Amino acid sequence: MRERMRKMLPLIVLLLHLSAVYSDSHSLRYYVTAVSAPGSGLPEFSDVGYVDDREIVNYNSDSGKAQPKVRWMEEPEPGYWEEQTQIGKGNEAAWKHNVRTAMSRFNQTGGLHSFQVMYGCELGDDGSIRGYSQYGYDGREFMSLDTQTWTYIPTMAEAQITAQRWNSPEEQEGERDKNYVENICIEWLKKYVEKGREDLERRVRPQVKVSGQERDGILTLHCQAYGFHPKPVDVKWMKNRVDDLPAYQTTRTLPNPDGTYQIRVSAEVLPKEGDSYSCYVDHSSLGEPLSIVWEPEKPSWVTPLIIAVVVVILAGVGVCGFLLYKKKKDGYKTTNTSETSSDKSNDNVAKA
Repeated sequence: MRERMRKMLPLIVLLLHLSAVYSDSHSLRYYVTAVSAPGSGLPEFSDVGYVDDREIVNYNSDSGKAQPKVRWMEEPEPGYWEEQTQIGKGNEAAWKHNVRTAMSRFNQTGGLHSFQVMYGCELGDDGSIRGYSQYGYDGREFMSLDTQTWTYIPTMAEAQITAQRWNSPEEQEGERDKNYVENICIEWLKKYVEKGREDLERRVRPQVKVSGQERDGILTLHCQAYGFHPKPVDVKWMKNRVDDLPAYQTTRTLPNPDGTYQIRVSAEVLPKEGDSYSCYVDHSSLGEPLSIVWEPEKPSWVTPLIIAVVVVILAGVGVCGFLLYKKKKDGYKTTNTSETSSDKSNDNVAKA
């Protein structure tokens, strides 16, 4: 089973690494998930490859074939995707067996259970290499690879049997993983970076929004930078454009569906008259860092006051208009009375 998985690793790992070389780093990660029974809403088996946070390849038991998820992965050498599909099918059978084995270690005979692994490598812009291999069962860490000693460390009692076997002189699984990380994975990473360079190295400027709410004398400031690429970014709040404010809360840099990223940084301050607060954003897409000043909103009474003034003005105009109209109307009535009397007088003269 492990040999079949290793055949599939190069493809997935390559895909995962692409993003790390041309920003601060790029990572190639491969996620495998197997569930014990159908009906969970998830495929019984899935094998997904990522470059940074960008999904580039997917095999699952529902589709039954490996498929590219980005355009630049659509035209590899002839027979490539068919070969990966066959590897995926072999891994699917092996991982269904793995789930049953894990269930037996926990003395479970039924129910919905999941067995997962995340593995891959990372290449820094300084040439440094990192690797990882982490196994999980039912959402908890099961076992992980220590890349200092290249041995597997169980984090559950039920994982001890597997860790002992993989660390034994006969298997030396950690040593084989070391070779994979430092050679196979990195080589595939470089190839995929070259293939997807235009996509992976694109520069998209961040959009920035700032806001603030004051409560009980404490001002909470929020700065959201979004829509930027690549992932590395520096976002912080500053006081009077000089002093850094300690972050009250910072989210992780999260991926957007379009492949860009977003992050939100908040800070709490005791506002003082004359102090100004600005959000500092530095990113590789910018010639100069951005400094977005937060300005307090106008007091809530301003808008009602403006409305009241407008109402008074309109009311005054309406009254004036009514008075002018009434005056004109009264003038027309007087003239008409005079003309009628004259006519009557003439009629009387004629009759006489």
